[in-house]
Order: sequence, then structure tokens, then C-alpha cells
Amino acid sequence: MRKHNFAFIDIETTGLNLLKHEIIEIGCVVATPALEVIEEFEIKIKPEHIENADKAALKVNHYNESDWKNAMSLEDAMKIFSQKVKDCIMVGHNVAFDSGFLEYAFNKVQIANPMHYHKLDSVSVAWAKLHREPDLEHFSLRELCLRFNIKNEHAHTAFADARATYELYKKLMSL
Repeated sequence: MRKHNFAFIDIETTGLNLLKHEIIEIGCVVATPALEVIEEFEIKIKPEHIENADKAALKVNHYNESDWKNAMSLEDAMKIFSQKVKDCIMVGHNVAFDSGFLEYAFNKVQIANPMHYHKLDSVSVAWAKLHREPDLEHFSLRELCLRFNIKNEHAHTAFADARATYELYKKLMSL
């Protein structure tokens, strides 16, 4: 695992059900094992069935049609994404949610997931390092960013949350 780069990934979706809802945004920070940034990017994906979206989810992730006017298709997005994260270890905050949606998207467009099979979850790392702290009740990205003074001014956008997860991971590794 030590030779693989990390891909700090966050996605935004039209809801929580991967069979009904869609990825509309992917944010990513690719870093070396020493946590030096190689590349940062975001991809907006045009939803195919916005009518199935959970209105609360769209409000949380700031979706509006005009900002997605030039978004790409899921297939094009996954082709680009797969090239950028090849052989990387995925790192996410609640990584199971993001990896589930991404795996579903890879299967839908018939592209093999090129990432390393290992994944790291910053929630789990935070719990392992901080669970004895009496003043920490929640391990949400928001709460952990507040604790470590990490600015995340555009929370619930994929790139901002991917960047915040990267910054959080660096702080956690220094404890």
C-alpha cells in the first residue's frame, strides 16, 4: 500500500439511494503517500433523471440547473475520473457511501474501477485517534473541521469536501 497514491474523494448525489439517485459531482485531491498534492479536480455530471431527486439533497448540495448546464455525461465523467485515480487508494469521509455510488456508476457505464482495492475512511481514523476525547460527540466532517480549524467555506460541494477530507487526514496523521 505504501507505493500507492491517495485519492481523497467526495461525491454529491441527488439522494441517498444508489438505485434511484445519481452522482452529480465528484471532487478529488490526488496526493502522494507523503501527502503532497499531485492534482486537484472536480467534475460536474448532468443528472439523467433529476425528477427522481430528493429535494432536500439538492438543497444541501446547492444544485441548480444553470450551474450544471455544461456538465458532462456520467460515461464521460467516469472515463476522465478513472484515468486520474488509477491505482490510487480511495480516502473518504464515510467512504462506504461514496465508494458504493462510484462502484455503481462504474458498473453502469461498463468501466472497470481502476482504484486500488484498499480504502481508508477518515471517520474511522478520527474515531481511532479521538474517541476518548470527552468534548467530541460527533465525527462529522463539519465537526472535525471545526475542531482542527480547517476552513470548508463551501461545504457539501464535492471539491470542497474532498479538500477538507485531505486536510483533516493530514491533521489526524500528525496526532
